Amino acid sequence: MALPPAGVDLSRSLCAAVIKSTFRPHLHLPLLSAAPALLAAVLDYLSPLPSAALAFFRAVPPPHPLDASLALLRLLAPHPRHHPAARALLRDLSLRHPLSSPLLLPSLLADDDPRVPSWLLLVLSQSARPDAAVRVFDQMRARGLAPDAHACTALLTALARARMTATARRVFEEMARGRVAMNTHVYNAMLHVCLKAGDAARAEALMTRMDAAGVPLDQFSFNTIIALYCRKGMRYEAMCVRERMDKEGIQADTVTWNSLIHGLCKDNRVKEAAQLFTEMIAAQVPPDNVTYTTLIDGYCRAGDIGEAVKLREEMEARGMIPGVATYNVILRKLCEDGNMKEVNQLLNEMDERKVKADHVTCNTLINAYCKRGDMASACKVKRKMMESRLQLNQFTYKALVHGFCKAKELDKAKEALFEMVDAGFSPNYSVFSWLVDGFCKKNNADEVLLIPDELVRRGLPPDKAVYRSLIRRLCRKGLVDQAQKAFDQMQGKGLVGDSLVYATLAYAYMTGGKPVAASNTLDDMAKNQLHITPQIYNCLCTSYADEKETLNLLWVRAIERGLITKSVYKLLHQARLESTKPAVEARGYAPALRPDYLEATLDT
Repeated sequence: MALPPAGVDLSRSLCAAVIKSTFRPHLHLPLLSAAPALLAAVLDYLSPLPSAALAFFRAVPPPHPLDASLALLRLLAPHPRHHPAARALLRDLSLRHPLSSPLLLPSLLADDDPRVPSWLLLVLSQSARPDAAVRVFDQMRARGLAPDAHACTALLTALARARMTATARRVFEEMARGRVAMNTHVYNAMLHVCLKAGDAARAEALMTRMDAAGVPLDQFSFNTIIALYCRKGMRYEAMCVRERMDKEGIQADTVTWNSLIHGLCKDNRVKEAAQLFTEMIAAQVPPDNVTYTTLIDGYCRAGDIGEAVKLREEMEARGMIPGVATYNVILRKLCEDGNMKEVNQLLNEMDERKVKADHVTCNTLINAYCKRGDMASACKVKRKMMESRLQLNQFTYKALVHGFCKAKELDKAKEALFEMVDAGFSPNYSVFSWLVDGFCKKNNADEVLLIPDELVRRGLPPDKAVYRSLIRRLCRKGLVDQAQKAFDQMQGKGLVGDSLVYATLAYAYMTGGKPVAASNTLDDMAKNQLHITPQIYNCLCTSYADEKETLNLLWVRAIERGLITKSVYKLLHQARLESTKPAVEARGYAPALRPDYLEATLDT
């Protein structure tokens, strides 16, 4: 197309063409390509005609210059009917331009208009980018801009899903201090954060703040708090909230009843849960699949498979088709009872009804077959999982390692271990215990010492947790010489032993009648300025609860070398007091943490 005569404003000419409907993309696009700034200039002229501006912008093929996109956003912002189009444009911009761009975020904040940055906050939150959303929120607050309540609700919801609890608390308090309209929806989003974090105390404080501020609680508010109380085992408090719902004229719905029933089943109070189910029916609140599945699970856990099957039949009579979750809870009970014939019947029924097995179904079957030593069937289910593209998780691999060890197929057990590591999962103490026990049964404990090197050859860096698990289990089996070899290997790879390793070795030397080696180990522990913490104290007390005399000797030797922390002194004192009580508490140790929990703590 030929350029217009000199002195003619191209942007005004194009604007006139758009208004007169004489704009022809195939004729005018070369002009826009030659001068990219023209697009923004034309949009500026079209600002009184937002529909025409939007149509013109869409007629120009992407990618659009950033300044033109920003100009269109400002043009559409005052017109509610065009807000969906503006948000869609902003979503595209947020994907194509990082927030670190020197133009994007500063330009959106330049006009002191909170609408467009609020939309960006909403878009980022809804697209699961909470970190970026928080950055936008902080920039808005720095400029004194208050996001709208919808964007704030979306941000808190995204933070709850991402388990960013501390950030959510800070952001919420910033909202409260700012000019954000703190309505029921914003508070509900923060209550959801409390539910995800299991923070009942903070949820109660939020309820109090809502009452003080005159912000009404709605059905979602009450359901969230009831679900939190039930999850925490606070059954009485949950019932009190339901009573408050009744007093305030808010009807309990299916979600409310499901939470209460689930809480009772979780506490093994299935009879009370069944009574609540009867009340639910009487209140004309329709039960759903979740209601029935929860009760069926409760009866299965209580050992009443007959009542569980009756409930499933009642569920079907009401026109509800059992889903995979319902089948899973019944399958788990049948597998626990070893009723594999009925398991196969149930699996056939699932096939007939086109109910697809999920990873829970497959893991339940793999675990059951492994416990029975039927590794061929377990591997068959594993293959079907992989063919169906179901994710093998840590539970799957642990079950296979345990099963192969039990079947004395240790090479396959190691292979399952390596697959577990290759999949990105960290084996815990139990996994290595099974392998150590398996090799010991074959009188081949030295084979255990090859496992760390094999893991290294597969690309896993030397791991202190691996050696710690092997050393602990070898000591538990009384194989302190092999444990010392593993410790020497560990140090040879530049890994420093921790307090648990030293304390376990020292105890094993004492038990094996090697007091000098035990003393040397404790001396090395002191040289490395390591101490016995409450977690390690409780772990050893749990592992060696029947050998108090040797344990007491270990504590004495540790005290002589200054290896005991003040908090452990308190536990030792408490243990002495407990030992003076009647024989009901003959163990004489403070309440111990579970070893698995200790492993998780030490590995962080």
